[in-house]
Amino acid sequence: MRSVIERILNLLAFLLTVERPVTAEEIRMTVAGYDQVSDDAWRRMFERDKDLLRSLGIPLELRPTDVWEVEDGYVVPAEDYSLPDPGLTDEEQAALWLASNVVRLGGGAPGAAALFKLGGSPLAAAGEPLAADLGRNTSGLAEVFLALSERRMIRFGYRGRPRRVAPYGLVHRRGHWYVVGAEEPGSTVKVFRMDRAEELEATGKRDAFTPPEGFRASDEIPEAPWEAGGDDLEAIVEFDPSIAWWARRQLTGRSAVITRPDGGLTATLQVANPDAFIGWLIAFEDAAEVLEPQELRDRIVARIEGRS
Repeated sequence: MRSVIERILNLLAFLLTVERPVTAEEIRMTVAGYDQVSDDAWRRMFERDKDLLRSLGIPLELRPTDVWEVEDGYVVPAEDYSLPDPGLTDEEQAALWLASNVVRLGGGAPGAAALFKLGGSPLAAAGEPLAADLGRNTSGLAEVFLALSERRMIRFGYRGRPRRVAPYGLVHRRGHWYVVGAEEPGSTVKVFRMDRAEELEATGKRDAFTPPEGFRASDEIPEAPWEAGGDDLEAIVEFDPSIAWWARRQLTGRSAVITRPDGGLTATLQVANPDAFIGWLIAFEDAAEVLEPQELRDRIVARIEGRS
């Protein structure tokens, strides 16, 4: 794969540098990576590389090499490939510089090359500014971005179960990446934390699904940790009057809450992550009790007794 990427980059750099149509034979003799192959292998390799460039949105065209139009050559028109000058003001450039220095993806520092291409980078003071780390575990991000752009399904393991999901969106919240989608197009939307997904990959054909009209992935991200996950449980919990005020402050808008005559609360919660829910509920000690479902009650007892 590395040799393919290097060859594609060499080909693109050559086409952008010569600024004129060049024949296939000239490309073969000049671009590193095409030498020492047979004629048939060269033709197959070159056809694949052209298709790859075009699939990446690079406008590779065939034009006459001279005014007599005897022979055609390949060219990447600068007017179709290069971005126009966005005409950023000094204030807008400063804002971009600040954003690039504040945000960290995977903990890495940003390069200045992109800012210089947009019109330059303002002088920076010494030292590191405050930063927001967008997560170090980003191994599956590329696959999810690919699936989102091509409307393809993704496949991964999650909490010991195989999943096949139509990804409607990708959101970063509270230090974690979440993929939002439905296990069957059109079914209930669920949220999965990406650092818990195993062997994630895009799969299937393009345009396999269409997100619901007006869908906003950020609206689906849960307010509480127990609402993000692959399970689909409904828990009914009773809170004693002594801690009702504290429980109410922590319940989200997705919870149905009833105030009992004694001042206590009976809440119905949507639990997608039982472990996070149990960890939260245990903090209330004996002032909170799960009434339903039985499987969740059993897991709480097992956790308290040290059996899980």
